[in-house]
Amino acid sequence: MPGKFITLEGTEGAGKTTVIRHLRDGLLAQGYDVVLTREPGGTPLAEELRALLLTPRDESVDADAELLMVFAARAQHMNQLIKPALARGAWVLCDRFTDSTFAYQGGGRGLSWQSIEDLEMLVQKGFSPDLTLWLDIEPSIGLGRASRRSAADRIEQETISFFERARSAFQKRFDANPERFARIEAAADEESVKAAAMLALGRLHG
Repeated sequence: MPGKFITLEGTEGAGKTTVIRHLRDGLLAQGYDVVLTREPGGTPLAEELRALLLTPRDESVDADAELLMVFAARAQHMNQLIKPALARGAWVLCDRFTDSTFAYQGGGRGLSWQSIEDLEMLVQKGFSPDLTLWLDIEPSIGLGRASRRSAADRIEQETISFFERARSAFQKRFDANPERFARIEAAADEESVKAAAMLALGRLHG
């Protein structure tokens, strides 16, 4: 049987890394073949593009150039890692996917949603997650968490208004795709968030 493709989304500090590892461990314990990956990234080429995208630099990065690099990384990741894993029956857990592009480049950067949709169709050709867990959190809370874990990358250095726009874009995506999304209150305690995420996976069983 084909595998399942689950994505985790949210603004900075929402706890995606903790939750995705918990889901992986839970699925492995149930005997599933599990692939844990991330965007941008997931393959050597896509990870190189990730470094180009996220490394702080003196040169201003054009928003369209950023968008195209995101989709270039996605094309490589999807075709070289995600689809082959699904074809062999694995469950693929991915930290971010196209919803983050709508949120960050669409909401945060203010790029045309139509342009993003056009690239989505060109690259993905209708391919999308089976389930998306949206870890929703107030940007001020999430950024406070993120500031304690490591030095900020180029995106994390954006203003809080950028992340507020990104959160609003996630809400728009959620409203348009309620059958695919599960919204999780990420400001709750860690165990509650983990439990809610595992419960949401129940949609895909049977």
